[in-house]
Amino acid sequence: MEEKKLKIVFFGTPEFAVASLDRLLKAGRDIAAVVTMPDKVAGRGHKMIQSDVKKYAVANGLRVLQPEKLKSAEFVDELKEIGADLFIVIAFRMLPEVVWSMPPKGTFNLHASLLPKYRGAAPLNWAVINGDTETGVTTFFLKHEIDTGDIIEQRKVEILPSDNVGDVHDRLMMLGADMVANTVSQIAAGEVCPRPQPEGEYLPAPKIFKETCHIDWNKETVRIHNLVRGLSPYPAAWTTFADSRDSTSPCDVKIFSTQPQQDDICGKDEEICDLVPGDVLTTKDRLFVKTGDGLLEILELQPAGKKRMPASAFLRGYSPAKFV
Repeated sequence: MEEKKLKIVFFGTPEFAVASLDRLLKAGRDIAAVVTMPDKVAGRGHKMIQSDVKKYAVANGLRVLQPEKLKSAEFVDELKEIGADLFIVIAFRMLPEVVWSMPPKGTFNLHASLLPKYRGAAPLNWAVINGDTETGVTTFFLKHEIDTGDIIEQRKVEILPSDNVGDVHDRLMMLGADMVANTVSQIAAGEVCPRPQPEGEYLPAPKIFKETCHIDWNKETVRIHNLVRGLSPYPAAWTTFADSRDSTSPCDVKIFSTQPQQDDICGKDEEICDLVPGDVLTTKDRLFVKTGDGLLEILELQPAGKKRMPASAFLRGYSPAKFV
């Protein structure tokens, strides 16, 4: 069937959404407007920060809308005046029904999981934190309950043992852009065949908070390792230590890369038996922490106020005895 020319309004905020917007624009799609979050003040210089989507939209001459309230009459009227056929939502706030029900061709979302698994704000993080070996992307039509709408298309990708969430993010960003472009083509040609989400596979993917990122060294080695992977490079898992050279000031430290330790460490097996979770064991340039069931080697970390560094550099400036 011949494709209908669709007028599209695109909703998105971070880099993850930019790839799809770029793909649509380069495919000649009519992007009538881009909706993104309002600029915000950030940093020590109190500079106004624009979202990645806004930066891209402005650079490409696209109309940008930045509503404070998505239910405001002014914003809703502005959308109605555009008269779009289709809304696309990627990594944006939850839309009210008055918005998502507006376009005649519907509103679809690109979600970074294989729905119904990992409904919520941080599906990528939780897939890696939970040690999954695959994930993917889903396009689906919005309805009342969040992330529950009918599925249009899904594609899978492997999560490698060496991957952190940043690696998976980059692969899914490009895979998602391909799928968004294909979903629009299906809708434009009248060939879309959405299907209800299957029951019984739901897993939550709640927003990541600072307390989510705190390492509990009593947990198993693999669980801590996966927590680090699932939060690296951002927002990063963290712990606190006191330097034996300066025990008066505990210091927070972000952990970016780890490796479960299974081999003998320089003949120190007897010393390891006396350690409790959180205790530190070091060799000349390697850093290990006792977990609930073994040892985890810290490869890269960042003390508060310092740059990210390998463990060998960290040990030249610090002498930690315990992580808590």
